[in-house]
Amino acid sequence: MGAQRKTRHGDVEKQQWFGRLIAQGVSNRQACRIVGINRRTGTRWRYGRTIRNTAGEPVHYPPVSLAAPKPRHPRYLSSAERTMIADLHRGGVSVRGIAEELGRAASTVSRELRRNADDQGRYLPATAERLTVERQSRSRTRRVARDEQLCAVVAELLGKRWSPEQVAHELPVRFPDQPERHLCTESIYQAIYDPKTALTRPAKRRRRRRRRRIQGLERRGRLTAMTMIADRPVEVEARVQVGHWEGDCLMGAGNRSAIGTLVERVTRFVILVHVPTSRPTAEAMRDGVIDALGALPAHLRRTLTWDQGKELALHQQITAHIGTRVFFCDAHSPWQRGSNENTNGLLRDYFPKGADLANISPQELQRVADELNDRPRKTLDWARPADLITDAVVVTGRTA
Repeated sequence: MGAQRKTRHGDVEKQQWFGRLIAQGVSNRQACRIVGINRRTGTRWRYGRTIRNTAGEPVHYPPVSLAAPKPRHPRYLSSAERTMIADLHRGGVSVRGIAEELGRAASTVSRELRRNADDQGRYLPATAERLTVERQSRSRTRRVARDEQLCAVVAELLGKRWSPEQVAHELPVRFPDQPERHLCTESIYQAIYDPKTALTRPAKRRRRRRRRRIQGLERRGRLTAMTMIADRPVEVEARVQVGHWEGDCLMGAGNRSAIGTLVERVTRFVILVHVPTSRPTAEAMRDGVIDALGALPAHLRRTLTWDQGKELALHQQITAHIGTRVFFCDAHSPWQRGSNENTNGLLRDYFPKGADLANISPQELQRVADELNDRPRKTLDWARPADLITDAVVVTGRTA
């Protein structure tokens, strides 16, 4: 029986050798001589053959592959191992005995004999190899497409412009005791790209190509009584205390409309300020900021950092009304309000450049702010800004 196994294993190696020689341009006759087989066997290997079994049914043996075989991961059974399984099984060796001979788990051999037997219950290595290849090439339905509830949750979150990474971290929260409903980020991306699934995600903003800007003279004059960012308390820069905000204007088409944006530096909580006038006047922005921050407890409106835009020319009145100290960035230094700049980029998914923002209602602004504040943020270790700001409101004077 051992000699027979070696012969079968040698046949597999000879077939692969023969196929490589033919692929290299060696003639059939010469390849047969090199491998050590007769020409009739070489012809059968090269072109395949069809014979009839004892029941008179045709059985097709495919030709050998002329391409270099794709490396197979060691966890999968090889053609040689399938040949050994067939020989040992035919010789009456038990499943455990076959497994010991191969150095495989008994469950692997048992599953192989069960799944890859032919219609008559026989295990043939060529048939087993063919069934395995067919099974691997068969397209499988994605888990998110099979599970309606899972698909609905993923579609809901993607519809709110969550990233696949945010969705992947949210699923264990939604389904804590159902690991079969947990998906990795790549699986969600693949489901979005797969036309067979119904998942889509609203198009994200496209970054415009940056152009070199030549800075001209500032013709608008300077704001009065500005306190610069260099004079901010140390705890603001360190992000160790809740209540310090960054602000800016998100401009609409032709700078004829705007939305005020406020972002808390520690929690990344967002407040959108409705500007009812056609242009962001200093009076309108003053009133909007006072209304937005004035609704918060005093310990949650300690400071506000803004650029040097003229819409905040009345900053002293803001400080007088609600006690919020206002600091200004250096000229042309938007990175000094990094959290606010990032949020403005997220808002462009909702309000693209060139849009008219004058007709956006306060209710719509609140809806968008709620969506942003309900997203788990990677920078917050997947906490939600809404939850963090709520904790800070409940615990008066709490620092983060």
